[in-house]
Amino acid sequence: MRRRDFGKLSVATLASTLLAEEAVAASSKASAAGGKTCPPPFPKVEGVTARVAGFVTHTPYGAIPESVIELGKKSILDGLGLALAGQHAESGPILLRYLDSVDSRGDCTVMGTKRTTSPEFAALVNSVAIHAEDFDDTQLSAEKTKTYGLLMHPTAPVLPAAFVLAEKLGTSGKDFMLAYHLGVEVECKLAESMAPRAYEEGFHTSAICGPFGAAAACARLRNLDVGKTRIAFGLAASASGGLREEFGTMTKPFQVGHGAENGYAAVELARLGWTAADNIIEAERGFMRAVAGTYDPAWLLEKLGAPWTFESPGVSIKPYPSGSLTHPAMTEMADLIKKHDIRPDQVAGVDVGASHNNVQTLLYHDPHTGLEAKFSMEFCMAILLLERKAGLPQFQDAVVNRPDVRAMVRKVRFHVDPKAQAAGNDKMMSIIQITLKNGQVITGQSSFGKGSPANPMSYDEVADKFRGSAEFAHWPRAKAERIIELVRTLEAQSDMRRMAALLRG
Repeated sequence: MRRRDFGKLSVATLASTLLAEEAVAASSKASAAGGKTCPPPFPKVEGVTARVAGFVTHTPYGAIPESVIELGKKSILDGLGLALAGQHAESGPILLRYLDSVDSRGDCTVMGTKRTTSPEFAALVNSVAIHAEDFDDTQLSAEKTKTYGLLMHPTAPVLPAAFVLAEKLGTSGKDFMLAYHLGVEVECKLAESMAPRAYEEGFHTSAICGPFGAAAACARLRNLDVGKTRIAFGLAASASGGLREEFGTMTKPFQVGHGAENGYAAVELARLGWTAADNIIEAERGFMRAVAGTYDPAWLLEKLGAPWTFESPGVSIKPYPSGSLTHPAMTEMADLIKKHDIRPDQVAGVDVGASHNNVQTLLYHDPHTGLEAKFSMEFCMAILLLERKAGLPQFQDAVVNRPDVRAMVRKVRFHVDPKAQAAGNDKMMSIIQITLKNGQVITGQSSFGKGSPANPMSYDEVADKFRGSAEFAHWPRAKAERIIELVRTLEAQSDMRRMAALLRG
């Protein structure tokens, strides 16, 4: 789409966009108050899918600010480390046995193993591995009209799909990073544009928007034109899906992995001449109407790369392998434990207050598996009190079911707090009260965790996290250090197959 045509489109659709913004805000306000509204009007705006496809097709590497490139490197390094660690999650061996049971021959790297497979299966398995421990990066909406939990895990769907194609084509590091950033930008702005209904009524945002991100990245690597990119989006939309009820099970990361696989396949089919709806985002019976009821098209018409998501509202890199909504409380609890030298045998009880959305999402109040523990505020508080750390080794079934852990979990009360609720859906406020057996009460509160845009990790801190993931995967230290340095200078790398070789066992 030419710039002057986009200008005409923006003027022609401004009224519809403003109505959409009001509809989304009204829906969100009613939701925050616990009420219901009539279905809001759906904006009749044409050209949204075409605009997104044009952004993917025409944006040059030079349009991405250097600061955004550097932020992206941290998420790429983080994702690669989690791919190594994720092969050791319970889902890892199952997926490898699945590859044994089907015709999955190919030359694409299954990260962290000696295996190679077809591009589609490599995208699936590597994506599941990145998301398996729920330790991957997150982009959390900072809009006051949005539910804070309306989040994207940006790297897990996009990185594996782009990586397998970059490996297949021998793409340069610079072209790979461009594709990665375009994919992340598309999926995150798509998520931001949705009315909260999609998340609140059960859709898993990373699974329904991730296929668009994967398709965007692969479309750019394949140099598809705008028309074929629109078709790829049509295919990706029809292959998207995922439900929040699966949180705490292996199917949560499978949903994201399936999105990476489908985004890759959508591009390959589109370039071969497959047909699909070319207006799938804005169509009356299309993606946004079906999953969200309504949306704000301005996020896609005017805000792609303006600013880039990595720049604002930013992307969080997780310090703990648990749901993002636990992280403000975990960061605060860790600080309180250290500051007051709290010992487990001193604790009589813990109260954690949060918003209704937080309490509903962290739904495992009596977890029995490591996966359930990732969505249990009670476990996250308990394990910090007992071990003063909460890494990959702590979120294991055997640890969750230890008698001392079970006893401490029962001392934690997680509830809706009026103050946290009043802070708004754009906050993750957690209010902590620790009561000791001697009657002393220790309190604290936080709305941001370590690794968030408000308290970011440096590249060196992310490198330390990568080393921890590699160590958990029993990965050779020398290889791990080479990956850290290669990602640091990724724009100077001439062929991504060099990275692929370092990620094979």
